[in-house]
Amino acid sequence: MSLTLSPLITKVHFPPISEVKRWLAERPDDGLELIDLCQAVPDYAPATELTEHLSDLIHDPLMSKYSPDEGLPDVREALCDYYRRKYGAIMSPVNLCLTIGASQAFWLAIVTLCRAGDEVVVQAPSYFDHPMALDILDIRGVYAPFVESDGGLPSVATIERLITDKTRAILIVSPSNPTGAITPPTVIHELLALARLRGIALILDETYNEFIPGGARPHDLFSDPFWGDNFVHIASFGKTYALTGYRAGLLAASEDFIHHALKAQDTMAVCQPRITQHAVKFGVERLDGWVAANRDMMTRRHDIFRTEFLKPGNRFQLTASGAFFAWVRHPFKNCTSRQVARRLVDEAAVICLPGEVFGPGLEDYLRLAFGNIREETIPEAVRRFREMVT
Repeated sequence: MSLTLSPLITKVHFPPISEVKRWLAERPDDGLELIDLCQAVPDYAPATELTEHLSDLIHDPLMSKYSPDEGLPDVREALCDYYRRKYGAIMSPVNLCLTIGASQAFWLAIVTLCRAGDEVVVQAPSYFDHPMALDILDIRGVYAPFVESDGGLPSVATIERLITDKTRAILIVSPSNPTGAITPPTVIHELLALARLRGIALILDETYNEFIPGGARPHDLFSDPFWGDNFVHIASFGKTYALTGYRAGLLAASEDFIHHALKAQDTMAVCQPRITQHAVKFGVERLDGWVAANRDMMTRRHDIFRTEFLKPGNRFQLTASGAFFAWVRHPFKNCTSRQVARRLVDEAAVICLPGEVFGPGLEDYLRLAFGNIREETIPEAVRRFREMVT
């Protein structure tokens, strides 16, 4: 190719899931059925009543039209009701913008807050799409290190030391992708207090908030009338309602923040598809019980996996887990996690993600996701880890 590409994008690693799944075409045909611990996608179908509801709407010509950039008013009002139930939120529709997945919500947040050369303090390990976006935008990610003894939870003191006059935000994912660690509400409150003190934003990505065991309230930041002064919230309903292909994301922030974010929204996507908005509205109004049942199922998967993995004799070390994920230290000396992940595909027919794509200095780790593994398959998956030869 004769074109000169931006060095900002050429330096960014290829999408990790796409890279790892390319290995499948080259793996030996040894008869072993593949066990997928790679992509965090629910393996169950959307609720039948949801798909039936959408099938009734698809013939409406309005479904093919744009909506307002921020989303339909009645959908955003229904979401406000949901946030009042779940968070005790003081919120109105002007605080919400519906997005093409949580990833686009993150881009909106970052381009509204930051310029090239600014910094964002990122808790490592971080969801790989976030540093990829920061690098493409020439925004420096400053990483708070993963500490095994802390179970992957952020340290407020560490994050405070990393803030400079170039810092525009603190970025936390809870429950964490990739570790599964759930940041306690007290720590989230301390992080927001720190953000307020330093005049920056706390960006909290809560894509997996409906998978906290027991449906516990993640925090009550939204109950403060002034939450929008320094708090920016990102959500995904694709995981919640098994609608990942619908790209059902959301950005919540102050009215002024949303006003300016809509300038980027209009140039990026214009609006979330109408059919997606109607799916989310139906979900938040009528599927609380369905969501709770799937949350309990994912909790069982996690608990069974943890029990099996921690049995004596496993050379892989479980360092953090919860919600949708497990974060594992591999036992292979002088090997990167990418090399180990490739060996797991070739030798054990297990697919997972290498830790190094989640931040610097993480070559000793692997991310395992529970979205695609049924309870009855978990013992076999763990057996394959145990039998890997170092």
